[in-house]
Amino acid sequence: MNHPYAFSDALRRPLPDAMIAALRARFGERFSTAQAVRDHHGRDESPFPAIPPDAVVYAHSTEEVAEVVRLCAQDKVPLIPFGVGSSLEGHLLAVQGGVSIDLSQMNKVLAVNAEDLTVTVQAGVTRKQLNEELKSTGLFFPIDPGADASLGGMSATRASGTNAVRYGTMKENVLGLTVVTADGKVIRTATRAKKSSAGYDLTRLFIGSEGTLGVITEVTVKLYPVPEAVSAAVVNFPTMADAVDTVIQTIQLGVPVARSEFLCDQTIRAINAHSKTTLREAPTLFFEFHGTESSVKEQAELVQQLAREHGGQDFEWASRPEDRTRLWNARHNAYFACLQMRPGCRAISTDTCVPISRLADSISGARRILDTAKFPTMLLGHVGDGNFHAVLLIDPDDAQEAEEAERLNDEIVRLAQSMDGTCTGEHGVGLHKIGFLEEEAGADAIDLMRRIKRALDPDNILNPGKIFRLD
Repeated sequence: MNHPYAFSDALRRPLPDAMIAALRARFGERFSTAQAVRDHHGRDESPFPAIPPDAVVYAHSTEEVAEVVRLCAQDKVPLIPFGVGSSLEGHLLAVQGGVSIDLSQMNKVLAVNAEDLTVTVQAGVTRKQLNEELKSTGLFFPIDPGADASLGGMSATRASGTNAVRYGTMKENVLGLTVVTADGKVIRTATRAKKSSAGYDLTRLFIGSEGTLGVITEVTVKLYPVPEAVSAAVVNFPTMADAVDTVIQTIQLGVPVARSEFLCDQTIRAINAHSKTTLREAPTLFFEFHGTESSVKEQAELVQQLAREHGGQDFEWASRPEDRTRLWNARHNAYFACLQMRPGCRAISTDTCVPISRLADSISGARRILDTAKFPTMLLGHVGDGNFHAVLLIDPDDAQEAEEAERLNDEIVRLAQSMDGTCTGEHGVGLHKIGFLEEEAGADAIDLMRRIKRALDPDNILNPGKIFRLD
């Protein structure tokens, strides 16, 4: 049996010796062809095996990125941007070989404009690093995908996370980008103005392009005042449907919750084992409320009333910062907690998102599908905006398990798409969801995407093989 994640080397393009020599001469110790370094840059959190690049360059500036792009363009060598390697869909795997350009050392906060509520950073700055540097300003950056991802990678995948229900996704929070195009030119997609009607919206073109149209080197994002009051709560329910119905009613009533997270009983069990918590192993919601003291109290009381109407019990409050941190660290570590429930496994993570009115049908349908699995499965997600994840833990060396997991994944995605939902709410397409995107967008939309790709990257050097099949 052929393994569903096997890749052929037939498409790899060789890296010319002269180019290797040129990169080594220019970048010295920041250029590497060592196997360990290449393997590190050829693996992410997807179920695919390592597919390493032929070489790695560590860039320190936009100008250095442009130099590397121009060298790759001369010899039509693939170039794959790399942030911290936390992607889940195979975005950074070098399926056609080439050079991985590591932006993690481009980690400077370039300008904090507190009066305008904006900040400009290099692409390698991570969300935790940014918020640490903002502590003295009374401002924060809310987009929170769980992993300590880089802002360049978050822009490239149109990431969101636990706060999206209130603050939106990267699409709503990026004001402008600095991008190196496929021919090595440097462009700025927008100013720091809050709005503009000047020409095509190039910022949105590059957000979510997954490194296939340009290399993002700088990002300007919106900031928000740290709320006067923050309160978090945990509540468990008799059934999954009760928990989801509570979320739906909360959103439909317009309660401005900042976070609304669902975790199934199996996920709670994994969290308890991993984070040494003592949460009741039942379908559970995590809430967080931001605002003034009075507004937070009002929001919390209303949600608590809704939860009780749906059988919610053991409502536990966390108002002290250390208690909230403990709670949300447990939630952020849920993915890795799930992995530890089956040592040596790899996870396939679904990422469907549906209109909030169809959320209960989508989650209950996914649970029925997963109940047929022969391996551990969990459900969790940012249900406040209709997005949730199924985590399927498979033996990476077992082709039958991988095929079964893909079949279940396929059923969950098709169910969401039948509800006018999407195959990916925040993880992106990468390698894993190419077929789903083709069905979801349709042939004419995919053809338009191909024409944009060919216009901006005629030699297909920028992260080739991702999002859609070019030919």
